[in-house]
Amino acid sequence: MQLRFLCLICLSLLSDSSIAEQRLVVGEFSAGRLENWEAHEFEQLTDYRLVEDGPGNRVLKAESRASASGLYHKQRIDLEKTPFMHWRWKVVQPLSKKVQERTKAGDDYAARLYVLVDGGLRFWQTKSINYVWASNLPQMTVWPNAYAGNSVMMLALRAREAQLNTWYNETRNVREDFKQLMGQEFRFIDAVALMTDTDNSREAATALYGDIYFSDQ
Repeated sequence: MQLRFLCLICLSLLSDSSIAEQRLVVGEFSAGRLENWEAHEFEQLTDYRLVEDGPGNRVLKAESRASASGLYHKQRIDLEKTPFMHWRWKVVQPLSKKVQERTKAGDDYAARLYVLVDGGLRFWQTKSINYVWASNLPQMTVWPNAYAGNSVMMLALRAREAQLNTWYNETRNVREDFKQLMGQEFRFIDAVALMTDTDNSREAATALYGDIYFSDQ
């Protein structure tokens, strides 16, 4: 009887482990961790800092004043194992509707999160998808970046109609997005980055970012 009971426990554990979500955390802002994120400045520094957005809700705050700098996390992520990227974000101060995102003069976003496939020495083969909070274009619009062309595809995941000061939870199948938006299949990505930038429009924007992680479902 005892042996049968032990066997049942083992089978139960195997069953639980097979359905347990596989999770890979890359942005653990709720734990006050920023050490794995590096800054890259394009024009002046956007102010990034950890803040409390209500009791027990530690997040990353980004404030841009005619500036453009981002934070990036270098990590090789296997999209065959964990293709789904999850995060949450909210915009407090948006850019004006006059910003034309398809142009170089309007290539600014109150919030953007992007994934990158590094081309290495063949830098022209670097590919990226930008999930952005658009100011002018309709939600779910897709277009090539004004500076990088088809090497960087933009997706307006949130747009002007989104509520301000409201948290939105997002989930994207990154592997499928590369297939759909670029017509290419990639097993690995090499970095995740975020940026709030206003250098082209010379405007100001404020956004908050929650934790970022990848999973198999």
